[in-house]
Amino acid sequence: MEKEIAVNTSAPTPAQIRRWQQYLANERAEASVYRQLAHRRSGEERDILLRIAEAESRHERYWEDKLGDAAQSIPRADLRTRMLAVLARRFGSVFSLALMQSAESRSPYADDEDASGQISADERIHAEVVRGLASRGRERMSGTFRAAVFGANDGLVSNLALVLGVMASGVSPQVVLVTGVSGLLSGALSMAAGEYISVKSQNELLEASAPNPDITSALPELDVNANELELVYRARGMSQEAASQRASQVFAGLQRAHGEEAPELIEKPAEHGTMSSARSAALSSFIFFASGALIPILPFIFGATGLTGGVISLVLVGLALLCTGGITGVLSGKPPTMRALRQLGIGYGAAAVTYVLGLVFGTVIG
Repeated sequence: MEKEIAVNTSAPTPAQIRRWQQYLANERAEASVYRQLAHRRSGEERDILLRIAEAESRHERYWEDKLGDAAQSIPRADLRTRMLAVLARRFGSVFSLALMQSAESRSPYADDEDASGQISADERIHAEVVRGLASRGRERMSGTFRAAVFGANDGLVSNLALVLGVMASGVSPQVVLVTGVSGLLSGALSMAAGEYISVKSQNELLEASAPNPDITSALPELDVNANELELVYRARGMSQEAASQRASQVFAGLQRAHGEEAPELIEKPAEHGTMSSARSAALSSFIFFASGALIPILPFIFGATGLTGGVISLVLVGLALLCTGGITGVLSGKPPTMRALRQLGIGYGAAAVTYVLGLVFGTVIG
């Protein structure tokens, strides 16, 4: 006896129709976003994005079938999806991919019995695919992004704390401004110097580990039977078998050269550009720190004094911290609100501690 399958033949409610229409509008918009992103890429990434767009089109057809005639009049996509479309059309960057990753991760289908299990599973897989694509861009920008966020936030928090701490001690507005400018310059120069030394030292360590190009001249004098060249490759991480094979290839090339230019012992390492990269990192750190440290002293530059200047400085820095925290959250594929509030809490916490210490110091010396 065959098991009977219960089929829901009841007509959808108006609430269901509205929800399905919104799903359809969002699916169409998301498919368009993926096509826009694919248009700005090539090769494998382009193909992957187009395949996801095809899957979103299948989801469109699913909701069209459920809606029937009601699919002819659908609302606009929600604000978040429309914003994604604008970003993809104008930028097509890792920023857009990070937003899509977050959107796919928050798909409403998992909690909606009207959505098929296949569609729900598709969205979860899409989130993982987009995560993989976004990770490539995150790896490329990780160094620059780290320097930008770290430098700007350090400037924001340290100079805000310095300005409020000095202001709390009861000094004149001119002293507050001079202190803030001094904090900006000293902090930016310190950041630049530290970044220069860090990058310079890292590159020098890489150069010390790179193969010596002059060692190629020793190849013709090596004892083929002893074959110490194999040890060079084993020291570089090759297995004994692979190292022996590579050494044999080099010796064979040497014999074919007949006294002409010897083959390369090991492939030439990539040029590191030590000085230019170190200078670039130092300049970037200086600019990022200075741009952040400038914000707390803007009210005092334009003549604000006392409590008014301090409140305006707090508001400006708070907005900047919310922005940098939100951007960090978006690029990491996480909800930006909590990251923004975390950034704000840390910044204001440091400023509050310094302000209290300034009050205590002003009372002691007063």
